[in-house]
Amino acid sequence: MEKKDEELIQSLLDREPELRQYYEEHLDLEKRLAAYQQKVHLTTEEEIEKKRLQKLKLAGKDKIMEILGRYRPH
Repeated sequence: MEKKDEELIQSLLDREPELRQYYEEHLDLEKRLAAYQQKVHLTTEEEIEKKRLQKLKLAGKDKIMEILGRYRPH
């Protein structure tokens, strides 16, 4: 995410519980994906799980951006 998005997120976390939930999930998924990226080779199961996590992360990011859109000037 861009720096301005990160700043906006940080300013909204206390008053937007839904945003907090998606953001914390996003950070957790990043951490889990990083573990897969450090491996040289992935098993078929690991590859499937990695793809699943990537899809969840992308869906969560879409929700985060939707929430942020409510607070951005138009």
